[in-house]
Amino acid sequence: MSLADELLADLEEAGDEGEDGLYPEGEEGDSDGEATQGRTEAGLEDIPEEMEVDYSKAESVASIAKLRNSKQFSEIMDKISAYVGKQRKNSEVSGPVEADPEYRLIVAANNLTVEIDNELNIIHKFTRDKYSKRFPELESLVPDSLDYIRTVKELGNNLEKCKNNETLQQILTNATIMVVSVTASTTQGSLLSEDELRQLEEACDMALELNQSKHRIYEYVESRMSFIAPNLSIIVGASTAAKIMGIAGGLTNLSKMPACNLMLLGAQRRTLSGFSSTSLLPHTGFIYHCDVVQSLPPDLRRKAARLVAAKCTLASRVDSFHESSDGKVGYDLKEEIERKFDKWQEPPPVKQVKPLPAPLDGQRKKRGGRRYRKMKERLGLTEIRKHANRMTFAEIEDDAYQEDLGFSLGQLGKSGSGRVRQAQVNEATKARISKSLQRTLQKQSMTYGGKSTVRDRSSGTSSSVAFTPLQGLEIVNPQAAEKKVAEANQKYFSNMAEFLKVKKESKM
Repeated sequence: MSLADELLADLEEAGDEGEDGLYPEGEEGDSDGEATQGRTEAGLEDIPEEMEVDYSKAESVASIAKLRNSKQFSEIMDKISAYVGKQRKNSEVSGPVEADPEYRLIVAANNLTVEIDNELNIIHKFTRDKYSKRFPELESLVPDSLDYIRTVKELGNNLEKCKNNETLQQILTNATIMVVSVTASTTQGSLLSEDELRQLEEACDMALELNQSKHRIYEYVESRMSFIAPNLSIIVGASTAAKIMGIAGGLTNLSKMPACNLMLLGAQRRTLSGFSSTSLLPHTGFIYHCDVVQSLPPDLRRKAARLVAAKCTLASRVDSFHESSDGKVGYDLKEEIERKFDKWQEPPPVKQVKPLPAPLDGQRKKRGGRRYRKMKERLGLTEIRKHANRMTFAEIEDDAYQEDLGFSLGQLGKSGSGRVRQAQVNEATKARISKSLQRTLQKQSMTYGGKSTVRDRSSGTSSSVAFTPLQGLEIVNPQAAEKKVAEANQKYFSNMAEFLKVKKESKM
């Protein structure tokens, strides 16, 4: 299927969907027929909205703008005039609200406002193309369509009216009026004919009348939202509630819609080729632009729009079942929204400097006594450690190890430490040696000619020849003295030793 075939298929589907709209029978066919006929006569039937159309060759504005003279427009405005004087309550609505005739009129009026906006854009382009012959720079100086149309109607062919014009001061700002007056004095435009002035005046009158009708529709819809959706109107306002309800296709469809989709209702897609898209806000609809959300700082608006959309979903479900007609649920939800908004905007709490709390450690058990004092003395600092911990003033110390920087031996082993005597050995902290170990060490320390590093082994340089002052050279046995001591110990101090002689006491 080619691209043209797909486009035709989409247009046919759009036409089929339009047949099942919410307009009363007989109204839609006539209005659509007239609108289609008007667009066909002007040659605008298959032209996309993004393409610019030259309206300078159009004979009159009535040939391209058919809405004001259509049957649909007149019928809806007449019905609105008939319903304006009537006051209704929510209790009068029974069953689904979509079945109420006034509700269908409200939906049709909402759809009509969209068509009025499109018609105003067409009239603005027609006026711009026609008036560019007289004042081409005015389009860039006054970008707003309605302000441009009012300015064209006021100036006409006489551009000298810019100065000291009270009517123009109500339309434009003083700075804009000054720029327009200066530019008008140097413009290269030519005078318009009487026929062209008449066409411009007719177009301006039609645009202002359509704008007036749109505001009238808005006022009527807002006045009727209090009995159709009172809770929803309290949260976001009657105007925004009417807009989102009209796009959703009714209050029942709106109540079935999730909050994430409700937030996107009214989002506009703009295709600005070649222009920056930083100023566009994606995924922002009517709820984002309502007064409740716009009252917050810009950095909180997206978060606020999500919250308001969630509460609007709840309120629409309450309204669809005709509950809380006095708006109590709506007031409660709005109070909750405002509380959260205030919570988001309140400053952070001031940090207070608090002192350190009292330690929770209980009193430890203190053990006393001689044994505990001896243990503390034994585990205390020794004299060697005390000397190593001392530092000499104004003296650079050498590190004890190259790998462990900053570790020195202090005053240990240094001369001139300030002490007159040698460091006294503290008996309390002195290492304890058992008596058996002392005897063993004493045996090893006995030397007869020389000792080896191996225990109980004589050195290879030891000799049995000894020098005595009396006899000179004398041959001795190095092990003899040690053997003699061992035999004596074995004789007198052995476990097997006995008394050889026991003196018997005489009996008296």
